[in-house]
Parts: sequence; C-alpha cells; structure tokens
Amino acid sequence: MIHIHSNLEKTLNMDSLSFFNLASKRMAWLAETQRVVAENVANADTPGFKARTTEGFDKMLSDGAQAHLKVSHPGHIAGTQTTTVGVEEDANAWSTSPNGNTVALEQQTIKANEINENYQLAASLYRKGHELVRLAATGVR
Repeated sequence: MIHIHSNLEKTLNMDSLSFFNLASKRMAWLAETQRVVAENVANADTPGFKARTTEGFDKMLSDGAQAHLKVSHPGHIAGTQTTTVGVEEDANAWSTSPNGNTVALEQQTIKANEINENYQLAASLYRKGHELVRLAATGVR
C-alpha cells in the first residue's frame, strides 16, 4: 500500500479511488464545465446575465455527494456514474457590460480551449490505462 503524505490524502481516500474512477470523474467534471461555458456564451447578450463557472475538481472529489445522471424519457435506463459539480457566479469575470452582463466571449473561448485540452489529456490517459491493463492481462500489445 502506498501512503501519500500531503493535503491530497485528506481530499482523496486513495484506498477506494481507482485510476479509472478518477479519470471518469475528471472527464465528467470537464463535460459539466464545458456545458456551463456554453450556457455563458448562449447568454452573452442577455441583459443582467452573470457569467458562471464550476467549482474546482478537488471540491467535487472532497464533497463525496452524488447526483444521478438525468434520463430524457421514463423508459430509459438511468446511468450508473454519478457526479456532483457545483456551479457558481464567476467572480473572475473580466468585465461587466452596460446592461449588467458579465460574459466576456474572449474569456469563454479561452476556457473552452483549456477544457478541450484537459479532456483530451484525460481521455488519452484513460485509453493508456486500458492498454496497460490489457497488456498485463494478456501480454499482447
């Protein structure tokens, strides 16, 4: 058993969190963050709209609360993956327009690009993890 002596140990229970579980949660957090950015962009011209952002990934992990994925029809099977992502007003919004809107499209574009890069990295690590498990189990690349 590996022991980690840092603040991370307080945030994560390393014994119960697998690599794949962590990667899946990271990808779900990034997807939710991208959804919030898309809502910000869609409301860029809405008077009084306040730009929003998600709480940090570490906050989602430390909360431990769960919310089930939504289904669009009663006959659909609910997903088993659960995540909780807090959404709050973006205190770091770059500007406020005369109509009270705080969405800066440039800032949202930068965020969307960062999210995309992080999602691609998480997906690549997830894929590599599967390749390592397959290699360990079968010895075949």
